[in-house]
Amino acid sequence: MKILVCISHVPDTTSKINFTNDNTEFDKNGVQFVINPNDEFGLTRAMWFKEKQGASVDVINVGGAETEPTLRKALAIGADAAIRINTNPKDGHQVAVELANVVKENGYDLVIAGRESIDYNGGMVPGMLAEILGANFVANCIGLEVEGDKATAVREMDGGKETVETSLPLVVGGQKGLVEEKDLKIPNMRGIMMARQKPLNVVEPSNPGIFTDSVKFEKPEPKGEITLVDADNVGRLVELLHNEAKVI
Repeated sequence: MKILVCISHVPDTTSKINFTNDNTEFDKNGVQFVINPNDEFGLTRAMWFKEKQGASVDVINVGGAETEPTLRKALAIGADAAIRINTNPKDGHQVAVELANVVKENGYDLVIAGRESIDYNGGMVPGMLAEILGANFVANCIGLEVEGDKATAVREMDGGKETVETSLPLVVGGQKGLVEEKDLKIPNMRGIMMARQKPLNVVEPSNPGIFTDSVKFEKPEPKGEITLVDADNVGRLVELLHNEAKVI
């Protein structure tokens, strides 16, 4: 089984976020980047298929040269090879088309992408990728087993879980639950050294066209001061909720 894991290069959640050029561009200065958490769950599950079933696992990213350290970390975790599509992505459709070209060319059986990336939270790429490929698709996936060309997946839904059976080729939008946080793999020294010898192939984009662009970014409004009301002063609480918060 050939597996491709999509890796997004995203800011660490502890990073301070700023914008430049009149709030039209994300300021990357001083920002620590990591593997998108949803993708990391998927990568760890792919490693399980590699160890238990002998699957081959490649990782892929759409981005510039600055994303290569993130791909190298994925290689250190255990992926066999990495692919970087050399373009700065502007929207989900562009990413999906570029990924689909690589999947078609290399004949992957299973594509594991994160449900969404934690930078833009678009959640569009896995579904669009499946549509372009004509492959089966499972969103919000929290469990996955594959036997031969058959797959059993568990997806999270409102109020519970749903177990579905499908077949390969398959695209999965994964999240926490594919593996638990305690099962995430941390690169060891041997893995880091081996990652330097593994191939990282740079592919030029097909440039399918960009349908959207970022016009402006805005930070959330800062939180206002907190007003404390004595537990016995119900009248004052009602007054504040009615006149200031305007929720009643």
